Amino acid sequence: MLWFFVHPPLSASGAYEQWFGDSTMRVDFYDTGTKGQEIISLDRIYKEGEWPGSKVNLVDTLNLGEYLAEAYDQQTNMLIFSRGFSSVFNEWQTTDEALSGAYKSFSVSVRMPYPKREVRFVLSRRDKKLVFHELFVTLIDPNSPVQVDKAPRPHPFPVKALVHNGPSAEKVDILIIGDGYARDDMEKFRKDAKHFNDVMFATPPFSERKSDFNVWTIEVESPRSGIDIPDKNEWKGNTLGCKYNTFGSARYVLTESNRQLRDIASAAPYDYLCILVNDSRYGGGGIFNLYATTYTNELNKDQQWQMDYVYVHEFGHSFAGLGDEYYSSSTAYNDFYSPGVEPWEPNITALLDRGNIKWKSSLTPGTAIPTSWEKAKYDSLEALRAKLDRLAPDYYEKREPLQKAEMEILKAGGHPAVVGAFEGAGYAANGLYRPSLNCRMFSLSTVGFDPVCKAAIERMIDFYSR
Repeated sequence: MLWFFVHPPLSASGAYEQWFGDSTMRVDFYDTGTKGQEIISLDRIYKEGEWPGSKVNLVDTLNLGEYLAEAYDQQTNMLIFSRGFSSVFNEWQTTDEALSGAYKSFSVSVRMPYPKREVRFVLSRRDKKLVFHELFVTLIDPNSPVQVDKAPRPHPFPVKALVHNGPSAEKVDILIIGDGYARDDMEKFRKDAKHFNDVMFATPPFSERKSDFNVWTIEVESPRSGIDIPDKNEWKGNTLGCKYNTFGSARYVLTESNRQLRDIASAAPYDYLCILVNDSRYGGGGIFNLYATTYTNELNKDQQWQMDYVYVHEFGHSFAGLGDEYYSSSTAYNDFYSPGVEPWEPNITALLDRGNIKWKSSLTPGTAIPTSWEKAKYDSLEALRAKLDRLAPDYYEKREPLQKAEMEILKAGGHPAVVGAFEGAGYAANGLYRPSLNCRMFSLSTVGFDPVCKAAIERMIDFYSR
């Protein structure tokens, strides 16, 4: 059923104090189902530390994410808080395992400022036409002695401020947290956190907006070095539960230990989580408004730039909701984007209305839509690269000439700032388009973000810091 409400606008002055206290409410629930089926069930509600998010932008106006969490004041029916997000479950639903009819459950958390009185908490999800439909509704009484878990949780790991530019409510707070770092690896974690943070803030537009961020670290100790690698039968029992082989993809690193992650992360103020994994297989992952993961041990010194690429690329997913612009690398997904439907990601389009492309205001004057490029030549090189075994010891040696040839094609296509509609994006060679020929979200390189991606990142920084 679709619900429509007319909500009086929240005023920028005084709205937060009217509806919320200083603490954070964390709503944990289980997302259970299979391909085409989904059930939401409430797990637990927690009271945590000070709310670190914006106290001005309470209602989400960005229209990003697969899901939408909303809180309505029960007495007035006013929408007082909302956030878009995506989840591990909605990605899993596109895999072969879900297609086979298997059922799985995933833990999910939504964090919001702690309400002063009863709220109606609503979870909605987009249909194939991107319209939100309600999945789950529950009433939450923040003053209930039984409904909310207010017990203090132990925080055994050190919390440190890596960058502090002001009050959390006026900044984007990033929490860098490690997994697979044993006690003797903590100095390495500190160096890794500083390195990747420096990489991030050397990349536009983050470099121009440094003062709008705080960055924190938690020195999480694991029993041994490294994370789980199921396809090699290596099991480390790492504290945050990150592992390779997510959805059967050797390079995809996620954790399904959501409650453990959130309990540990609650020791620090954060809007966004970056998880550094202390392992050497190329890999990472990023889901909008969930977290980003990055490997931190590149054994090939000539390829250490790849870790820097992964860190910034995956943060683009988790922070700004950017979609993958590449289309030739193997993934575990089946039909991730529905044909004939405009993706919600700001940097991918199905080009259903050429005259009103979503980045129309950024188009380079005189650029044809769609925009031609040497796609056939590029695809022939990608086909050769796809045949290489990425885990083989001679992979980089064999890949190098192919990658150089691909980059020459992208360089020859003109200035990367040209904005048009280049076919090939979102894991699809045809039917989906990206804004520019090359971008951090397209090629395995340290090229910058294209103008459309930059604008999306700027909007998100503004939302959390202004």
